[in-house]
Amino acid sequence: MRLRYRTLFKTNTMTETEKLCTKEAQKVLKGRKIVNVRYLDDEEMELMGWYKRPIVFQLDNGTLCFLSADDEGNDGGALFYGENGIIPTI
Repeated sequence: MRLRYRTLFKTNTMTETEKLCTKEAQKVLKGRKIVNVRYLDDEEMELMGWYKRPIVFQLDNGTLCFLSADDEGNDGGALFYGENGIIPTI
């Protein structure tokens, strides 16, 4: 699995969709500082209709970011980092 991701990240070829999504991600995240980190609380989880509580991080401009299982927002998702790191849902 790690080798597959390394191979994917090495490519310099981006589709138009990837370019647009990257531009949006950079607009939201680039140069920002994370000022708070916590898990979604039970009430927030219920409001989302989820069964899992992911990490939420707040940026210096007040924006809250959280991880979802998919791009439709069907449930909370885990955060993978580095080569072997994972912050799970609870």
